[in-house]
Amino acid sequence: MDSLYLHGFDVQLIIGVYDWERQAPRTVQLDLDIGLPNHRACLSDDIAETIDYAKVAERIRLFVTQRQFYLIEALAEQIAQLVLQEFHAAWVKVSATKPGIVPGISRVGVSIMRDATHQTL
Repeated sequence: MDSLYLHGFDVQLIIGVYDWERQAPRTVQLDLDIGLPNHRACLSDDIAETIDYAKVAERIRLFVTQRQFYLIEALAEQIAQLVLQEFHAAWVKVSATKPGIVPGISRVGVSIMRDATHQTL
């Protein structure tokens, strides 16, 4: 099973339940592990045979700037569905972290895993 990853991926978006959280975009850090549908790129050395991580990053950045979220869980779910549907990933794990949002805790977040049939792993 082959996968690619984007770790430490910072995005800016409106997210949060409280009014003070929704006043300005905040940084959310994403970690994505993406299951490749096959291993042909390992043999061909051709980017057309894999998922282009630069395109994934560009698409996610555009996606999150066009929406607002209340819950980090909803953000992670919608990113997972985007990766599965638009990039035909076999599976995806999305971790989303809000740094410095709760006093005395450096970061809070959620991790979800979904496969190509949209089931929780």
